[in-house]
Amino acid sequence: MAIGECGLDYDRFHYSSKEQQLAVFPHHFRLASKYKLPLYLHNRNTGNDFYDLVRQHRQSFSTGVVHSFTGTLDELKQILELGLYVGINGCSMKTADNLEVLKHIPLDRIMLETDAPYCDIRNSHSSAALVKTKFPVKAKEKHVPECMVKGRNEPCNIIQVLEVASTLLKVSPGELAEAAFQNSLKVLSK
Repeated sequence: MAIGECGLDYDRFHYSSKEQQLAVFPHHFRLASKYKLPLYLHNRNTGNDFYDLVRQHRQSFSTGVVHSFTGTLDELKQILELGLYVGINGCSMKTADNLEVLKHIPLDRIMLETDAPYCDIRNSHSSAALVKTKFPVKAKEKHVPECMVKGRNEPCNIIQVLEVASTLLKVSPGELAEAAFQNSLKVLSK
């Protein structure tokens, strides 16, 4: 169990203003402290606001993961300095810059996710060429149980995240899977 998903997202002010997000986010740190649970964190295009708040409240929670990470190398360094884990999925692998940053995630801090039904690896992503496992898909109207619904990410696509990440990190898929599994246990069994 964890508190969240919580954090800041400056790409979606139509859901919640910057002021509302900054006012509410600190309450999650109190919940994590009260229930002694890790945080499942979200950060999208917030400059230093996210990192400043997490840094201010870091002593109030045991650990956490910044999921669906799409940040810069500097942002990755801040996450690691805060003792947090980094969750990656298809959105984490869209651009060549994303792939370069991913190469710097230590095995003892990486977590793998799909964020289904979103964040799949699409043919337009820089990572698509590194995907080995492909599943049959059909349009929603023509769906059959042995196929995925076109345009919807499914949990089975975790294998694609593993394939791309293991190639970039230059480790076997088995080694990365074990590291990510152990990291998940460390975070979620607190």
